[in-house]
Amino acid sequence: MKSDNNQLGGSVNIDLDSLSTKVNIAIPIVTIAFFAAAYFYDSYFYIGAALFTYLQALNIYYLYIQKEHTLLSNFGIMAQMRYIFESIGPEFRQYFFSNDTEERPFNRVERSDVYKKAKGLSSTSAFGSQLEFNNTEIKLRHSMFPTNKKNLKPFSLIMGGERKIKNTYEMKNPIMISAMSYGSLGKRAVEALSRGAKKAGILMNTGEGGYPKYHLIGGADLIFQMGTGKFGTRNDDSSLNEVDLKNIANLEQVKMIEIKMSQGAKPGKGGILPKEKVDKEISELRSVPMGKDVISPARHIECVDAESTVKFIKRVQEVSEIPVGIKLCLGRKAEFEKFVLEMRRQDIFPDYISIDGAEGGTGAAPKAFMDDIGLPVQYALPLVHRILKENGVRDRLKLFAAGRLITPGKQMMAMADGADAIYSARAFMLAIGCIQALQCNNNTCPVGITTHQKHLESGLDIKDKAERVEQFVKGLLKDQEMILCSLGKESYDELSEDDLFRPNDTFFT
Repeated sequence: MKSDNNQLGGSVNIDLDSLSTKVNIAIPIVTIAFFAAAYFYDSYFYIGAALFTYLQALNIYYLYIQKEHTLLSNFGIMAQMRYIFESIGPEFRQYFFSNDTEERPFNRVERSDVYKKAKGLSSTSAFGSQLEFNNTEIKLRHSMFPTNKKNLKPFSLIMGGERKIKNTYEMKNPIMISAMSYGSLGKRAVEALSRGAKKAGILMNTGEGGYPKYHLIGGADLIFQMGTGKFGTRNDDSSLNEVDLKNIANLEQVKMIEIKMSQGAKPGKGGILPKEKVDKEISELRSVPMGKDVISPARHIECVDAESTVKFIKRVQEVSEIPVGIKLCLGRKAEFEKFVLEMRRQDIFPDYISIDGAEGGTGAAPKAFMDDIGLPVQYALPLVHRILKENGVRDRLKLFAAGRLITPGKQMMAMADGADAIYSARAFMLAIGCIQALQCNNNTCPVGITTHQKHLESGLDIKDKAERVEQFVKGLLKDQEMILCSLGKESYDELSEDDLFRPNDTFFT
């Protein structure tokens, strides 16, 4: 096994076969040498002898006993070095090799902005933007005559007002913590987020984790999410248990119900909770067995077409008697148009539709779904907004947007594209200390956010992280208000697509 650099203009050849043979011969020789030195000269050499005895035993296991890895069978302990470097490669790239704008899903510039806001630090920058200014960037159009900040109108969104229901809910901030369940997140992380949401005066979505025990502990106003598995509100066949739904809707902190039709990171597939995260408590809260991955159905059992889906929305509205929205990732335009026509025919509308972009995150999803299925929010959101307007029903519901919207600029762009409010999950994970280790699905989160291992969770200080959530929201709102003023607006309601410059726009429009 050789690495030949001659083709690249170099002259270094690495013959792993020859090198590993020499190492495999050297290990027992050095082991014997250490034993001899310890016997004839100094007993301290037994330390080296013990170490090389261990290496020799490990090498024998790799070469002659294990059969799972061909590299180890062929090259022994030298091949193990390859696996070590492979495992630490992401960390080396993140901290030593990638520049400030290369990483995904969030680069260092974006993460740094969140960290600074969460710590209450100035997020100003110097010397110019690090982003590319080319034909792919969408920009906000500022005004020659910015608005005086004292003329800004407070944000207010009345949920359920279109249906004139008794239990309406007023949103006083345009930011919400998106769906993260207890299960995908650990209990301390959930409680910290809930406490922070309470302090900041924003809504928090429970995710599809069943009874929201730890979301309630923090005291935040909640949107209870009912996924396709209907955890917390399910019968054995995953159909709706109306009694359980009514009991949850009656909880004082539960202000809205969200029916999750699909999710941006895995549209057309149900939620996934790896078995490593299913402990006794989660098993009880979700009414699922331990020792197995929890896989939600790809769709609600009641929803087989547009007609039945609209009827199901009405059923949930009647049972819960509070605002009810739906969450979906847009796929086929024609299907959504048919869905809108069916809502208009039955005269039944959800109180909001949350458009989750395909760039959205999740604790676990097949890579093929994350990479190749669904429409990004920058395409889906304006399309949905336009379809609702063309059918004369945009004023019958609110629109939320989600999908990598962690910066105030991107959030304001989404609101100009038609969103009434913004969901974000990963921004709040970053605010409480996420380092983008990309281990959410392994129960090994090094900062204790997406794990249930007590020794990893113990380092997450709930009080401190709750304060960071509050500071982050304050920082976001401050920047949003500055942007609003620069656009010459007095309220979020005045934002429109005219405030956006897209690469295909004519320059003087």
